[in-house]
Amino acid sequence: MEDGGLTVRPARPADFDTIIAVVDDWWGRAMSAGLPRLFLDHFFGTSLIAEHDGELAGFLIGFLSPSKPQDAYIHFAAVAPAWRRTGLARSLYEQFFDLARHDGRTVVKAITSPQNGRSIAFHRAMGFTASDPVRDYDGPSLDRVVFVREIAL
Repeated sequence: MEDGGLTVRPARPADFDTIIAVVDDWWGRAMSAGLPRLFLDHFFGTSLIAEHDGELAGFLIGFLSPSKPQDAYIHFAAVAPAWRRTGLARSLYEQFFDLARHDGRTVVKAITSPQNGRSIAFHRAMGFTASDPVRDYDGPSLDRVVFVREIAL
């Protein structure tokens, strides 16, 4: 996809270094530990990179579940501060839904911490249902909100 100098393409393993260099700054807190290189090494074909004039504008790291043939999962998504509220995040999600749909997937899932109100609001606006916080979801004291969205084939 190309729109006004903005290009969205499949990720490549080499994109890891560019992403990891900005992710903590974009999130305003330490998040890089949640995005190990293995995601770009193994799931680059189902992940998306948005660039504007060669500069990273946003990304979505997602994969098609190898164990649950109906599921796809969005692990991490971020948009550069200058590109927020432009519809870029929505566009990245919609493109991932299309990719999942094309592979016959009918459910897309994601998680976030209960404190991340912006993420919860965004996912709800994207049509996801949100669980109540699941206690210890990712281990002791690591509660998570689980998002589920059905997508029609």
